[in-house]
Amino acid sequence: MKKKDYEKIPNHKGLYRHINSGHIYARKKIRGKEFNATFPNIRSAKHWMNTFNGQPQEAITSFSTLKEVMDTMRAVHFPMLASSTQQIWERRYELLKTIEHLPMNKITPSVIKKWVQHWVDFYKSPLYQESGRGSAARCNLNNELNLFVTIFNWYKESEEFEYEAIHLTNPIKKKHRRLGFIKQVPQKKKQISLEHALTFFEYLKPLYRNLAQMQFFTAGRIGEVAGLQWQNVDFENRRLKINETCIWCNSNKTFLELKPFPKNKEARYCYITDDMLRVLKEQEALKIPRCDFVFHVEGKPLNYGTIQVNYRGAQRKGKIPYSGSHILRHGMAKLARQVGGLEAVMAMTGHKDIKLADHYSKCDEDDQKEISLKIFEKIQEAQAKPEEQSFDNVISLSNFSKRA
Repeated sequence: MKKKDYEKIPNHKGLYRHINSGHIYARKKIRGKEFNATFPNIRSAKHWMNTFNGQPQEAITSFSTLKEVMDTMRAVHFPMLASSTQQIWERRYELLKTIEHLPMNKITPSVIKKWVQHWVDFYKSPLYQESGRGSAARCNLNNELNLFVTIFNWYKESEEFEYEAIHLTNPIKKKHRRLGFIKQVPQKKKQISLEHALTFFEYLKPLYRNLAQMQFFTAGRIGEVAGLQWQNVDFENRRLKINETCIWCNSNKTFLELKPFPKNKEARYCYITDDMLRVLKEQEALKIPRCDFVFHVEGKPLNYGTIQVNYRGAQRKGKIPYSGSHILRHGMAKLARQVGGLEAVMAMTGHKDIKLADHYSKCDEDDQKEISLKIFEKIQEAQAKPEEQSFDNVISLSNFSKRA
Protein backbone atom coordinates (compact mmCIF):
# COMPACT_ATOMS: atom_id res chain seq x y z
CA MET A 1 0.00 0.00 0.00
CA LYS A 2 1.29 3.46 -0.92
CA LYS A 3 0.33 5.75 1.97
CA LYS A 4 -0.03 8.78 -0.30
CA ASP A 5 -2.86 7.02 -2.18
CA TYR A 6 -4.92 6.26 0.95
CA GLU A 7 -6.58 8.16 3.80
CA LYS A 8 -7.39 6.70 7.21
CA ILE A 9 -11.09 6.17 7.96
CA PRO A 10 -12.00 7.78 11.31
CA ASN A 11 -13.30 5.44 14.07
CA HIS A 12 -12.42 2.34 12.02
CA LYS A 13 -9.12 0.83 13.15
CA GLY A 14 -7.05 -0.69 10.37
CA LEU A 15 -9.27 0.62 7.53
CA TYR A 16 -8.11 3.02 4.82
CA ARG A 17 -9.92 4.49 1.82
CA HIS A 18 -8.24 4.81 -1.60
CA ILE A 19 -8.36 8.48 -2.59
CA ASN A 20 -9.22 7.91 -6.27
CA SER A 21 -11.27 4.71 -6.36
CA GLY A 22 -12.93 4.82 -2.94
CA HIS A 23 -12.11 1.16 -2.27
CA ILE A 24 -11.36 0.13 1.29
CA TYR A 25 -7.98 -1.25 2.31
CA ALA A 26 -8.09 -3.39 5.49
CA ARG A 27 -5.08 -4.39 7.56
CA LYS A 28 -4.84 -6.56 10.69
CA LYS A 29 -2.30 -8.65 12.62
CA ILE A 30 -2.82 -12.28 13.63
CA ARG A 31 -0.21 -13.93 15.86
CA GLY A 32 2.33 -11.30 14.90
CA LYS A 33 1.78 -11.71 11.15
CA GLU A 34 0.21 -8.90 9.14
CA PHE A 35 -2.61 -9.55 6.64
CA ASN A 36 -4.38 -7.13 4.31
CA ALA A 37 -7.19 -7.09 1.79
CA THR A 38 -9.10 -4.67 -0.45
CA PHE A 39 -12.90 -4.35 -0.53
CA PRO A 40 -15.47 -2.32 -2.47
CA ASN A 41 -17.18 -1.01 0.68
CA ILE A 42 -16.77 -0.60 4.45
CA ARG A 43 -19.34 -3.31 5.25
CA SER A 44 -17.29 -6.01 3.52
CA ALA A 45 -14.08 -4.71 5.05
CA LYS A 46 -15.51 -4.72 8.60
CA HIS A 47 -16.84 -8.24 8.09
CA TRP A 48 -13.36 -9.37 7.07
CA MET A 49 -11.79 -7.61 10.08
CA ASN A 50 -14.21 -9.42 12.42
CA THR A 51 -14.10 -12.89 10.86
CA PHE A 52 -10.76 -13.40 9.11
CA ASN A 53 -8.60 -15.93 11.00
CA GLY A 54 -5.51 -16.02 8.83
CA GLN A 55 -6.76 -18.44 6.19
CA PRO A 56 -6.67 -16.71 2.75
CA GLN A 57 -9.55 -18.71 1.29
CA GLU A 58 -11.92 -17.34 3.93
CA ALA A 59 -10.94 -13.71 3.47
CA ILE A 60 -13.16 -12.65 0.60
CA THR A 61 -16.89 -12.78 1.07
CA SER A 62 -17.83 -10.55 -1.86
CA PHE A 63 -16.25 -9.62 -5.17
CA SER A 64 -16.39 -6.40 -7.16
CA THR A 65 -18.52 -6.40 -10.27
CA LEU A 66 -17.11 -5.84 -13.74
CA LYS A 67 -18.69 -2.37 -13.67
CA GLU A 68 -16.96 -1.50 -10.40
CA VAL A 69 -13.62 -2.67 -11.78
CA MET A 70 -14.14 -0.66 -14.98
CA ASP A 71 -15.16 2.46 -13.04
CA THR A 72 -12.03 2.15 -10.89
CA MET A 73 -9.94 1.61 -14.01
CA ARG A 74 -11.41 4.80 -15.49
CA ALA A 75 -10.44 6.76 -12.39
CA VAL A 76 -6.99 5.29 -11.83
CA HIS A 77 -5.63 3.95 -15.13
CA PHE A 78 -7.35 5.96 -17.86
CA PRO A 79 -5.54 9.25 -17.07
CA MET A 80 -2.30 7.55 -18.13
CA LEU A 81 -3.73 6.60 -21.54
CA ALA A 82 -3.99 8.68 -24.69
CA SER A 83 -7.41 10.25 -25.27
CA SER A 84 -7.87 8.23 -28.46
CA THR A 85 -7.15 4.98 -26.60
CA GLN A 86 -9.72 5.86 -23.95
CA GLN A 87 -12.33 6.47 -26.64
CA ILE A 88 -11.56 3.16 -28.36
CA TRP A 89 -11.83 1.22 -25.09
CA GLU A 90 -15.11 2.90 -24.19
CA ARG A 91 -16.53 1.97 -27.59
CA ARG A 92 -15.42 -1.64 -27.24
CA TYR A 93 -16.83 -1.83 -23.71
CA GLU A 94 -20.38 -1.30 -24.98
CA LEU A 95 -20.93 -5.01 -25.66
CA LEU A 96 -19.51 -5.96 -22.26
CA LYS A 97 -22.21 -3.94 -20.51
CA THR A 98 -24.56 -6.95 -20.76
CA ILE A 99 -22.39 -8.75 -18.15
CA GLU A 100 -21.03 -5.78 -16.19
CA HIS A 101 -23.47 -6.45 -13.29
CA LEU A 102 -21.76 -9.78 -12.53
CA PRO A 103 -19.10 -10.12 -9.80
CA MET A 104 -15.69 -10.94 -11.24
CA ASN A 105 -15.67 -14.44 -9.71
CA LYS A 106 -18.99 -15.20 -11.44
CA ILE A 107 -17.66 -14.38 -14.92
CA THR A 108 -16.64 -17.91 -15.82
CA PRO A 109 -15.76 -19.51 -19.19
CA SER A 110 -19.38 -20.70 -19.51
CA VAL A 111 -20.67 -17.16 -18.94
CA ILE A 112 -18.26 -15.84 -21.59
CA LYS A 113 -19.44 -18.57 -23.97
CA LYS A 114 -23.08 -17.49 -23.56
CA TRP A 115 -22.11 -13.84 -23.98
CA VAL A 116 -20.19 -14.60 -27.19
CA GLN A 117 -23.03 -16.69 -28.60
CA HIS A 118 -25.55 -13.93 -27.85
CA TRP A 119 -23.66 -11.31 -29.85
CA VAL A 120 -22.74 -13.70 -32.68
CA ASP A 121 -26.45 -14.53 -33.07
CA PHE A 122 -27.28 -10.83 -33.09
CA TYR A 123 -24.69 -9.89 -35.75
CA LYS A 124 -25.78 -12.83 -37.92
CA SER A 125 -29.46 -11.95 -37.58
CA PRO A 126 -31.47 -10.48 -40.51
CA LEU A 127 -32.07 -7.34 -38.41
CA TYR A 128 -28.35 -6.52 -38.39
CA GLN A 129 -27.60 -7.89 -41.85
CA GLU A 130 -30.22 -5.58 -43.36
CA SER A 131 -28.85 -2.51 -41.59
CA GLY A 132 -26.63 -1.75 -44.60
CA ARG A 133 -23.22 -1.94 -42.95
CA GLY A 134 -21.63 -3.46 -46.08
CA SER A 135 -17.92 -4.25 -45.83
CA ALA A 136 -17.78 -2.52 -42.44
CA ALA A 137 -20.10 -5.14 -40.89
CA ARG A 138 -18.94 -7.03 -37.82
CA CYS A 139 -16.50 -9.88 -38.54
CA ASN A 140 -15.64 -11.17 -35.06
CA LEU A 141 -15.58 -10.31 -31.33
CA ASN A 142 -11.79 -10.25 -30.96
CA ASN A 143 -11.58 -6.58 -29.93
CA GLU A 144 -14.10 -7.01 -27.12
CA LEU A 145 -12.47 -10.21 -25.89
CA ASN A 146 -9.07 -8.50 -25.93
CA LEU A 147 -10.49 -5.60 -23.91
CA PHE A 148 -11.85 -7.97 -21.27
CA VAL A 149 -8.40 -9.58 -21.02
CA THR A 150 -6.90 -6.10 -20.56
CA ILE A 151 -9.42 -5.26 -17.82
CA PHE A 152 -8.89 -8.60 -16.08
CA ASN A 153 -5.08 -8.30 -16.17
CA TRP A 154 -5.28 -4.79 -14.71
CA TYR A 155 -7.70 -6.10 -12.06
CA LYS A 156 -5.20 -8.81 -11.09
CA GLU A 157 -2.25 -6.44 -10.92
CA SER A 158 -3.89 -3.39 -9.31
CA GLU A 159 -3.47 -2.52 -5.66
CA GLU A 160 -7.17 -1.70 -5.40
CA PHE A 161 -8.18 -5.34 -5.94
CA GLU A 162 -4.94 -7.16 -5.13
CA TYR A 163 -6.42 -9.48 -2.49
CA GLU A 164 -9.79 -10.42 -3.98
CA ALA A 165 -8.27 -11.13 -7.41
CA ILE A 166 -5.40 -13.29 -6.26
CA HIS A 167 -7.12 -16.66 -6.78
CA LEU A 168 -9.06 -15.82 -9.95
CA THR A 169 -8.00 -16.95 -13.43
CA ASN A 170 -8.76 -15.38 -16.77
CA PRO A 171 -12.04 -16.84 -18.12
CA ILE A 172 -11.21 -16.05 -21.76
CA LYS A 173 -10.12 -19.19 -23.62
CA LYS A 174 -9.02 -19.89 -27.20
CA LYS A 175 -12.37 -21.47 -27.97
CA HIS A 176 -14.13 -18.17 -27.30
CA ARG A 177 -12.26 -16.50 -30.16
CA ARG A 178 -13.25 -19.34 -32.46
CA LEU A 179 -16.87 -19.09 -31.32
CA GLY A 180 -16.74 -15.32 -31.89
CA PHE A 181 -16.15 -15.74 -35.62
CA ILE A 182 -18.94 -14.14 -37.68
CA LYS A 183 -17.47 -13.83 -41.16
CA GLN A 184 -14.12 -13.66 -42.92
CA VAL A 185 -12.26 -10.38 -42.50
CA PRO A 186 -12.13 -8.62 -45.90
CA GLN A 187 -8.71 -8.85 -47.53
CA LYS A 188 -6.91 -5.53 -47.60
CA LYS A 189 -3.51 -4.73 -49.07
CA LYS A 190 -1.38 -3.07 -46.40
CA GLN A 191 2.19 -3.15 -47.75
CA ILE A 192 2.42 -0.52 -50.46
CA SER A 193 5.06 -1.33 -53.07
CA LEU A 194 7.86 1.09 -53.87
CA GLU A 195 6.45 1.76 -57.35
CA HIS A 196 2.98 2.52 -56.00
CA ALA A 197 4.47 4.69 -53.23
CA LEU A 198 6.28 6.85 -55.78
CA THR A 199 3.05 7.20 -57.79
CA PHE A 200 1.17 8.08 -54.61
CA PHE A 201 3.63 10.88 -53.81
CA GLU A 202 3.17 12.43 -57.27
CA TYR A 203 -0.55 13.04 -56.70
CA LEU A 204 -0.17 14.73 -53.31
CA LYS A 205 0.02 18.46 -52.63
CA PRO A 206 3.49 19.68 -51.54
CA LEU A 207 2.83 19.72 -47.77
CA TYR A 208 1.23 16.29 -47.70
CA ARG A 209 3.76 14.92 -50.19
CA ASN A 210 6.54 15.87 -47.78
CA LEU A 211 4.56 14.40 -44.89
CA ALA A 212 3.98 11.10 -46.72
CA GLN A 213 7.59 10.84 -47.88
CA MET A 214 8.89 11.46 -44.37
CA GLN A 215 6.50 8.83 -43.03
CA PHE A 216 7.71 6.35 -45.64
CA PHE A 217 11.43 7.09 -45.20
CA THR A 218 11.21 6.77 -41.38
CA ALA A 219 8.71 3.86 -41.41
CA GLY A 220 6.83 5.92 -38.86
CA ARG A 221 3.30 6.10 -37.59
CA ILE A 222 1.39 9.05 -39.00
CA GLY A 223 0.99 10.60 -35.54
CA GLU A 224 4.75 10.48 -34.95
CA VAL A 225 5.57 12.17 -38.25
CA ALA A 226 2.82 14.81 -37.91
CA GLY A 227 4.16 15.52 -34.41
CA LEU A 228 7.82 15.98 -35.44
CA GLN A 229 9.42 18.94 -33.62
CA TRP A 230 12.30 21.06 -34.90
CA GLN A 231 14.11 20.62 -31.58
CA ASN A 232 14.56 16.95 -32.51
CA VAL A 233 16.13 17.64 -35.91
CA ASP A 234 19.94 17.63 -35.86
CA PHE A 235 21.12 18.75 -39.31
CA GLU A 236 24.79 18.79 -38.31
CA ASN A 237 24.90 15.11 -37.33
CA ARG A 238 22.04 14.16 -39.71
CA ARG A 239 20.08 12.70 -36.81
CA LEU A 240 16.31 12.76 -36.35
CA LYS A 241 14.64 11.92 -33.03
CA ILE A 242 11.11 10.52 -33.24
CA ASN A 243 9.52 11.25 -29.90
CA GLU A 244 6.36 13.37 -29.68
CA THR A 245 3.11 12.06 -31.18
CA CYS A 246 -0.04 13.83 -32.36
CA ILE A 247 -3.25 12.61 -30.73
CA TRP A 248 -6.46 13.18 -32.68
CA CYS A 249 -10.12 12.95 -31.68
CA ASN A 250 -11.71 9.69 -32.83
CA SER A 251 -15.01 11.34 -33.72
CA ASN A 252 -14.07 14.48 -35.70
CA LYS A 253 -10.37 13.65 -36.40
CA THR A 254 -9.15 17.03 -35.11
CA PHE A 255 -5.93 17.63 -33.14
CA LEU A 256 -6.30 17.06 -29.39
CA GLU A 257 -2.83 17.06 -27.90
CA LEU A 258 0.86 16.38 -28.46
CA LYS A 259 1.82 13.32 -26.45
CA PRO A 260 5.44 13.54 -25.22
CA PHE A 261 6.31 9.97 -26.24
CA PRO A 262 5.46 7.46 -29.01
CA LYS A 263 3.21 4.40 -28.75
CA ASN A 264 5.81 2.15 -27.09
CA LYS A 265 6.94 5.05 -24.85
CA GLU A 266 10.49 4.89 -26.25
CA ALA A 267 12.03 7.49 -28.53
CA ARG A 268 13.93 6.23 -31.56
CA TYR A 269 16.49 7.82 -33.86
CA CYS A 270 16.70 7.88 -37.65
CA TYR A 271 19.58 8.80 -39.91
CA ILE A 272 18.65 11.75 -42.14
CA THR A 273 19.12 10.49 -45.69
CA ASP A 274 19.44 12.84 -48.68
CA ASP A 275 15.74 12.46 -49.46
CA MET A 276 14.80 13.22 -45.86
CA LEU A 277 17.18 16.17 -45.85
CA ARG A 278 15.47 17.61 -48.93
CA VAL A 279 12.04 17.30 -47.26
CA LEU A 280 13.26 18.89 -44.02
CA LYS A 281 14.90 21.80 -45.87
CA GLU A 282 11.67 22.45 -47.77
CA GLN A 283 9.75 22.48 -44.50
CA GLU A 284 12.37 24.66 -42.83
CA ALA A 285 11.63 27.34 -45.42
CA LEU A 286 8.03 27.36 -44.12
CA LYS A 287 9.04 27.58 -40.46
CA ILE A 288 7.31 30.34 -38.50
CA PRO A 289 8.01 31.84 -35.05
CA ARG A 290 6.54 30.16 -31.94
CA CYS A 291 5.75 26.96 -33.84
CA ASP A 292 8.01 23.96 -33.38
CA PHE A 293 6.03 21.62 -35.64
CA VAL A 294 7.89 20.50 -38.76
CA PHE A 295 4.55 19.97 -40.51
CA HIS A 296 1.85 22.57 -39.88
CA VAL A 297 -0.76 24.78 -41.51
CA GLU A 298 -0.16 28.42 -40.61
CA GLY A 299 1.38 27.39 -37.30
CA LYS A 300 -1.37 24.96 -36.34
CA PRO A 301 -0.88 21.16 -36.06
CA LEU A 302 -2.32 18.99 -38.81
CA ASN A 303 -5.75 17.44 -38.34
CA TYR A 304 -6.05 13.76 -39.19
CA GLY A 305 -9.24 14.40 -41.14
CA THR A 306 -7.34 16.69 -43.53
CA ILE A 307 -4.54 14.14 -43.90
CA GLN A 308 -7.13 11.47 -44.74
CA VAL A 309 -8.79 13.65 -47.39
CA ASN A 310 -5.45 14.34 -49.11
CA TYR A 311 -4.22 10.74 -48.87
CA ARG A 312 -7.50 9.31 -50.19
CA GLY A 313 -7.58 11.80 -53.05
CA ALA A 314 -4.06 10.86 -54.16
CA GLN A 315 -4.80 7.14 -53.83
CA ARG A 316 -7.91 7.56 -55.97
CA LYS A 317 -6.27 9.75 -58.65
CA GLY A 318 -3.21 7.52 -58.87
CA LYS A 319 -5.39 4.38 -58.92
CA ILE A 320 -3.42 3.01 -55.98
CA PRO A 321 -4.87 -0.30 -54.70
CA TYR A 322 -4.21 0.68 -51.08
CA SER A 323 -5.99 2.84 -48.53
CA GLY A 324 -5.21 4.48 -45.20
CA SER A 325 -2.04 6.08 -43.87
CA HIS A 326 -0.44 3.04 -42.21
CA ILE A 327 0.34 1.48 -45.61
CA LEU A 328 3.53 3.57 -45.76
CA ARG A 329 4.86 2.08 -42.51
CA HIS A 330 4.00 -1.42 -43.71
CA GLY A 331 5.52 -0.68 -47.12
CA MET A 332 8.87 0.43 -45.72
CA ALA A 333 8.89 -2.58 -43.38
CA LYS A 334 8.47 -4.86 -46.40
CA LEU A 335 11.22 -3.03 -48.30
CA ALA A 336 13.55 -3.27 -45.28
CA ARG A 337 12.96 -7.03 -45.06
CA GLN A 338 13.87 -7.47 -48.71
CA VAL A 339 17.08 -5.53 -48.12
CA GLY A 340 18.24 -6.92 -44.78
CA GLY A 341 15.77 -9.37 -43.22
CA LEU A 342 13.84 -9.05 -39.96
CA GLU A 343 16.65 -7.25 -38.14
CA ALA A 344 16.46 -4.50 -40.76
CA VAL A 345 12.69 -4.26 -40.19
CA MET A 346 13.18 -3.85 -36.43
CA ALA A 347 15.82 -1.18 -37.04
CA MET A 348 13.49 0.81 -39.31
CA THR A 349 10.17 0.47 -37.46
CA GLY A 350 11.48 0.47 -33.90
CA HIS A 351 9.74 -2.79 -32.98
CA LYS A 352 11.29 -4.75 -30.12
CA ASP A 353 9.23 -7.87 -30.77
CA ILE A 354 10.32 -9.97 -33.76
CA LYS A 355 6.74 -11.23 -34.15
CA LEU A 356 5.51 -7.69 -34.78
CA ALA A 357 8.34 -7.08 -37.22
CA ASP A 358 7.33 -10.26 -39.05
CA HIS A 359 3.67 -9.18 -39.04
CA TYR A 360 4.46 -5.83 -40.63
CA SER A 361 6.69 -7.29 -43.33
CA LYS A 362 5.17 -10.73 -43.90
CA CYS A 363 4.82 -12.23 -47.36
CA ASP A 364 1.66 -11.33 -49.23
CA GLU A 365 -0.05 -12.18 -52.52
CA ASP A 366 2.50 -10.22 -54.57
CA ASP A 367 5.37 -12.18 -53.01
CA GLN A 368 3.60 -15.46 -53.74
CA LYS A 369 3.17 -14.37 -57.36
CA GLU A 370 6.84 -13.37 -57.71
CA ILE A 371 8.09 -16.64 -56.16
CA SER A 372 5.68 -18.71 -58.28
CA LEU A 373 6.99 -17.09 -61.47
CA LYS A 374 10.60 -17.76 -60.48
CA ILE A 375 9.78 -21.41 -59.75
CA PHE A 376 7.98 -21.66 -63.09
CA GLU A 377 11.09 -20.29 -64.84
CA LYS A 378 13.20 -22.98 -63.17
CA ILE A 379 10.76 -25.65 -64.30
CA GLN A 380 10.84 -24.34 -67.88
CA GLU A 381 14.64 -24.28 -67.89
CA ALA A 382 14.73 -27.90 -66.74
CA GLN A 383 12.23 -28.97 -69.38
CA ALA A 384 14.04 -27.17 -72.20
CA LYS A 385 17.45 -28.61 -71.34
CA PRO A 386 18.22 -31.69 -73.55
CA GLU A 387 18.99 -34.85 -71.66
CA GLU A 388 22.48 -36.31 -72.14
CA GLN A 389 22.25 -39.77 -73.74
CA SER A 390 24.52 -42.50 -72.46
CA PHE A 391 25.53 -45.55 -74.63
CA ASP A 392 27.36 -47.43 -71.86
CA ASN A 393 24.76 -50.20 -71.75
CA VAL A 394 24.33 -50.50 -75.55
CA ILE A 395 25.98 -53.48 -77.33
CA SER A 396 27.10 -52.76 -80.89
CA LEU A 397 25.78 -54.98 -83.70
CA SER A 398 29.29 -56.14 -84.69
CA ASN A 399 30.12 -57.25 -81.16
CA PHE A 400 26.75 -59.01 -80.90
CA SER A 401 27.48 -60.91 -84.14
CA LYS A 402 30.91 -62.01 -82.87
CA ARG A 403 29.37 -63.32 -79.62
CA ALA A 404 26.77 -65.26 -81.59
